[in-house]
Amino acid sequence: MGRERTGATARPLPRVLLLLGTSGGGVGRHVRALAASLVEAGAVVHVAAPAAVGEEFDFTGAGAGFTPVEIRERPHPRGDLKVVGTLSRLAEDVDVVHAHGLRAGGLAVLALRRSSVPLAVTLHNALLAQGVGGSPVRAAYAVLERLVARGADVTLGVSADLEVRLRELGARDVRHAVVPAPAALAARATPEQARDALGLRDEAVVLCVARLAEQKGLPLLLDATQALAADPTLGRPLVVLVAGDGPLRDRLAARIEADALPVRLLGWRDDVGDLLTMADVVVSSAVWEGQPIAVQQALQAGAAVVATDVGGTAEVTGDAALLVPGGDAAALAAGVRRLLVDPGARAELRARARSRAAELPDDAAACDAALRVYDDLRRTGRST
Repeated sequence: MGRERTGATARPLPRVLLLLGTSGGGVGRHVRALAASLVEAGAVVHVAAPAAVGEEFDFTGAGAGFTPVEIRERPHPRGDLKVVGTLSRLAEDVDVVHAHGLRAGGLAVLALRRSSVPLAVTLHNALLAQGVGGSPVRAAYAVLERLVARGADVTLGVSADLEVRLRELGARDVRHAVVPAPAALAARATPEQARDALGLRDEAVVLCVARLAEQKGLPLLLDATQALAADPTLGRPLVVLVAGDGPLRDRLAARIEADALPVRLLGWRDDVGDLLTMADVVVSSAVWEGQPIAVQQALQAGAAVVATDVGGTAEVTGDAALLVPGGDAAALAAGVRRLLVDPGARAELRARARSRAAELPDDAAACDAALRVYDDLRRTGRST
């Protein structure tokens, strides 16, 4: 059992089971940080996740227990039945279960259907029934998201649109998920040195830091780049740098070559801090974001940011970025052009970025928010 808290409402800190499936990185980092903060606060924490996720994020190194459970991205009847059994047994020794992600949340609902242990589920990504995959896939996820919305005692969304969707699906207690900002990326070189390393001089440099995947809207960025490259009012050559790798690399490279676009696919980089400080403009062309890590790191670097106003992006940036409608290449190009030709506007956004970065939540804020949810759940108990 955890240590006692002081004050009139002092009570032992909870025993918590944190659950997640396969992770692209952001969810795993969040759960690892949350586990470490909860342990430091005095809670007893156990994590259940696929073995590869446990190896990548070293939950035991954070002071948590760990049990491998192989939650796959797609439904797998035999494997899912085994996971449900394992989670049912693990839940016997905790006060609260906190699942992260739709698949993990759905399996937790099934595992706790005869249990008095309350369940919180955090959704970090857009609900997949809304247009992903073929009809059978959408139908399966439609059932899963409704199961989670109605079966969890508390659901948390990383963006307002997720919270609205959860209420539409019948969730009773919907809250905003507090996710801490990522660590700031230190610059190891001056902007001039970073430009020299890439063979750049006086070009207008636009930077996008993103995984080369559908969610990040890179085709939209290429459309906007095509419009900008043909704009004689920029006054200097344009180069767009894309830092990141992913499944769309070959398709993007073919488009860049076919249209002779001034875009460089840099691949994965360990010097993103340098790139952020030397770019004239940092852009996010995402189709959807929760609490985008790359945008937060751009704010921490004091960058002038142009971003599509999708998901939770506006909640992250406040007034510290120039937001444009999602899916609108002309608007994205106009926003980038505005900052490239107006040094004063860039300087103002950079100042706002630094101020906004100081307001982003940290690990302690995320831990406190989670403990408030756990306290409420322990007081009210299982409601389904």
